[in-house]
Amino acid sequence: MSFDYLLEKIASARFETTPFRHIYLKEVFEGEHFSEIVCAPEILIPAADSDERLFDSLFDRNYQIIEFPGCITDRKLYMKWHKDRNSTRVMNNTACEGFGMTVRLAKPRSSIIEKIFDFMHTEQFQAALADKFEVDRHRVTYDAGIQKYLDGYEISPHPDIRSKALTYMININPGPQSEDRDHHTHYLRFRDEYKYVETFWEGHPNHERGWVPWNWCDTVKIQRENNSMVIFSPSNSTLHGVRARYDHLMFQRTQMYGNLWYKDVKLEMIPRWEDYLIGGNSHREPLSLRGKVKAAIPTGVKQFIRKVRQDDHLVTDRLRQIGLK
Repeated sequence: MSFDYLLEKIASARFETTPFRHIYLKEVFEGEHFSEIVCAPEILIPAADSDERLFDSLFDRNYQIIEFPGCITDRKLYMKWHKDRNSTRVMNNTACEGFGMTVRLAKPRSSIIEKIFDFMHTEQFQAALADKFEVDRHRVTYDAGIQKYLDGYEISPHPDIRSKALTYMININPGPQSEDRDHHTHYLRFRDEYKYVETFWEGHPNHERGWVPWNWCDTVKIQRENNSMVIFSPSNSTLHGVRARYDHLMFQRTQMYGNLWYKDVKLEMIPRWEDYLIGGNSHREPLSLRGKVKAAIPTGVKQFIRKVRQDDHLVTDRLRQIGLK
């Protein structure tokens, strides 16, 4: 069994530019391969009648709870929150309203999953990804696996941290009508009144990029299709997020997921989304008047804008377009 056809699909794929530069592949795996993958016992977990039974089934199939953005690792605390979402405070980024739990397959059992595991870690597959996005493989490390994301999993819009050189996600959801469920990745762009945040990231490469509230952005595309793959190299515009609201006792949101990581990223500051707030407005009350935006820009951002005017005509033009100058 060979998955080498994936190498050609990646190499020949055309880049899409909306809402940012990325590759979107449909029907990634050949039909017979995909059917075997989603029917494998590690992927198709029997329906459970409780969270406790679901965790038992996951652990029996070699899944392990992992630390992951938008999630906690305390199973009991998660089940308590999942039983009554108002009973426990949200232990997540303050831009979110919930949290979930992610489990990763530690060791495959079935032949098909073992083979795809091996392929995901081949030099050829890593090279295909890096070469397509012109990533210097000497500067990066690689990680990949199969993960399930339980109900409540949420990571608000974010462009990915600067140490991530490339990321890919393949939907291998085993549930019927999974494309209609509310657990898919959103690809977004900033609303006009918040585009200054992206400009700030551009002008401060030593500041980490972070999560922002959902209503600072608009969804442009959702990766609903099963057997689809998205690949992109993070930049200041690669906003994406997930807000999973579905019945995970029937089936679980499941992906093949991998990243290339830079080894040498150094940062001076890690701001929070609250640091970008203008005039004391909360993320639930988005600004709409450009005059208010301009009048309430924080001092640090104003200083940045003045510097941009002096040193970077390209970014100055962008500020003019969004009304901050």
